[in-house]
Parts: sequence; C-alpha cells; structure tokens
Amino acid sequence: MLKLTPTIGMEVHVELATASKMFCGCPAEHFAVKPNTHTCPVCLGLPGALPVPNKKAVDWTMMIGLALGSTVNKTSKFDRKHYFYPDLPKGFQISQYDEPLCRGGQLALDSGKIINLTRVHLEEDTGKLIHQTVGGKRVSLVDFNRSGVPLVEIVTEPDIASGAEAKEFLKKLTAILRTLKVSDCDMEKGSMRLEANVSMGESLAYKVEVKNLNSFRFVEQAIDYELSRQEKLLKAGKTPRQETRGYDPKTRSTFVQRYKETAEDYRYFPEPDIPPMVFSDKDIAAIRAKLPRLPEAKAKDLVDRFNLPPKLASLLVAKASRLTYFKNSVKTAQTLKVSPEKLANLIINHKISLDKPAAEQLKTLTQKQTVDLGIIDQVIKDNPDVVAKIKAGKSSAVAFLVGQVMRLTRGQADAVAARKLLLKRLQV
Repeated sequence: MLKLTPTIGMEVHVELATASKMFCGCPAEHFAVKPNTHTCPVCLGLPGALPVPNKKAVDWTMMIGLALGSTVNKTSKFDRKHYFYPDLPKGFQISQYDEPLCRGGQLALDSGKIINLTRVHLEEDTGKLIHQTVGGKRVSLVDFNRSGVPLVEIVTEPDIASGAEAKEFLKKLTAILRTLKVSDCDMEKGSMRLEANVSMGESLAYKVEVKNLNSFRFVEQAIDYELSRQEKLLKAGKTPRQETRGYDPKTRSTFVQRYKETAEDYRYFPEPDIPPMVFSDKDIAAIRAKLPRLPEAKAKDLVDRFNLPPKLASLLVAKASRLTYFKNSVKTAQTLKVSPEKLANLIINHKISLDKPAAEQLKTLTQKQTVDLGIIDQVIKDNPDVVAKIKAGKSSAVAFLVGQVMRLTRGQADAVAARKLLLKRLQV
C-alpha cells in the first residue's frame, strides 16, 4: 500500500528595507509611489548600464543567515537567471545559484520539531504588473519602481507536515526578521511573499507549487486543502499533476494557474559584470557581533522571569510593541493583582490598547470582574419562565439571563462571572 506522508517546503521572499535598490542608487521605496519614478538605466535594463551591489543588502542577508543558524559562504557570487516576462526588463534576473551567501540553518517549532533550511540567498525583485481596463480593453501595465529592490529568498527543506506547522514556522521567521529590523514583512505591501511546495511523499514524482499566498492563515488553509486534494487523487490511483496553483480565500481552495511538466531551465550562468564576493572570518564575525537578542531568547526570559506559558511568551515577543508594553506595565498590573499571564493575554487578545497607559485600563477591566448580586437577583426575578427552563435542564437558556445582566450593566459586567453567579444563585 502506498505510504502517504505530507511533505511541504516553503519559499519565502522578503524585501529588504534598504534606502536604495540592489544594484543601483534609485530609492527602494515603491509602495504608494507614482509609477516608474524610481527608475534608472540599471533597473530598467538599458544597454550598457552596469550593476553595483548594495553592501548593506549583502550584510543584512548574511545577518539573516546567521540568525537562522546558517553557514555564511566565504565565497559567493551572483548569477543570471534567464526567463522572459513583461516585468523583467533585462530578460534575466540577477540572483544566486550554486554559491549563495548562506547555506543550511534551522528553526525550531514550539513542539521541538526542527525545520531545516536549504539556503538563504540574495537577488533583485522584478517590476510589478498592473492589470486594468482602458478604453473597454483589458491591458497589463508595468510599474518598474519595484524592479531591482533587494530581495532575500529563504528556502526550507521539505520538513513541514501540515498547514499549522507552516503557519507557526512563518510566524517565528517573521519575528526574527522584524527583530533584525531588515524588513517590515508587510504582506499587504508585498514586502513578504510566500510559496508552498506540496506533495504527499518525496518518493512520488510530482510537486505542486502554490504561489502568491499573502497571509499566514491563507498558507495554512491552502496547504491543508492541497494535502486533502492530493490524498484523494492518490487513493483513487491517480497521480497529481506537476503544476503551479493559486489560492482562492473565498472558496478556501486552490486552482490551476499553469502546468509544469518538466523542471524549468533558467540557463543560469555567473553574472559577468559583478566579481565574486570573498569574506574573511573577521568579516563574518563583524556581522555576527551586530546580531540583537533574538525572539527565542527573549521568550525564554519571559518564561523564566514571569512563569509565562512558552506559547504565550512567543506571541508576546513576536511584535516589539507588545513586548515593550508588557515590560512597562507588568509592575502596575501586579499592584492591581493582575498576574503577568493575565496581562499578557489581555495584550495578545487586544483587550487593552497599547496607545494608552495600563493603569486605568486594568482598573476598568478588574472592576468588570465584580458583578452586583442585586442585578443578578433582579434578572432572576424578572424572568421566571427562563429560570424554569434552566431548572428543567435547559442549560443553554442561561445565555439569555447573562445577556440581561450585560444589558442592565451596559456591558460593564464580566459575562463569565455573571454566568457563574447565576448558576450558583439558581443552584444548578
């Protein structure tokens, strides 16, 4: 019997937040900018224009690799990746092939499972296609402001086994990248783009690529749908086609974009206009020295110091604003008898605003924990029919009484506490 094992690898493209582009001096900012205004002969691919690598982008890529436990190659080079598409003005993309800046690396999930990395390499982004209707006709326009923006690609081994694991991996990766301050990882702006390679076993001769996933939730949903779709085909004696698919959030399903019967031949060869890069131990040590404390270490501190559950600590450190607010507010919270764990949950669940001082917000929330017994008794007295149903065993009717308590307190009561008091008063 065919053994089906979910086998998933991720490709994560991250735009670096450098001031200028990868191989020219044009501003790298392209979101909400007038089309084709941040361009020059280099990023437009005009004849005779020569690329000059952005040193900060190279340093930041090495920093990402070191933060992920990768090995920085002491010799690295850029390569030309050839293909033809309207958003690629040169007819090739300057990327990296056999000598990337970083090899290997890993990232641990909360379960302890290790997701191994294949490589971390640096390339230039493409232009952006804009599809519009002009004069009643569908046309495709190209904005080259994005062309040449530094783009890091992080590629995993096929170690991921579910949509949930992929989602957790991506959240942890994003937390690291934001801690390094190399990218805002804003998927709405296209600063982070996700692709999943999905199959039901490495021994099977196919791979389905799901592209253009722009949220962690969509990644999880797309992968789980794709695994289910492929499993049904394989159990029916059919082999899924090797293809590229998109994801439709409305139907929560994937759809065919194009078939890939064979591996694409990009005709890689070394970029002749950029010499190979050579790094010494001293160069690599200098980059390593710039590494900040990473989320994993920060989360461990919270677990050790405040006895937070590991998962809650990880969520707290995922955003710097959350962590800063927690640290600045934890003493105030303890004074008001709000535990660090309770405070962390309030922050994670958006129950308190990070833009306002914690003291007043926590006082209001703690006051909500106390429900006036007079109101509880009044609600019971005013609704004898509902009380009779509850005592007859219809426990769902309690929700109506809780609603009446919330109405009379104008939403200031704690619903959970109100329910407990009602049941206690009714002795059920």
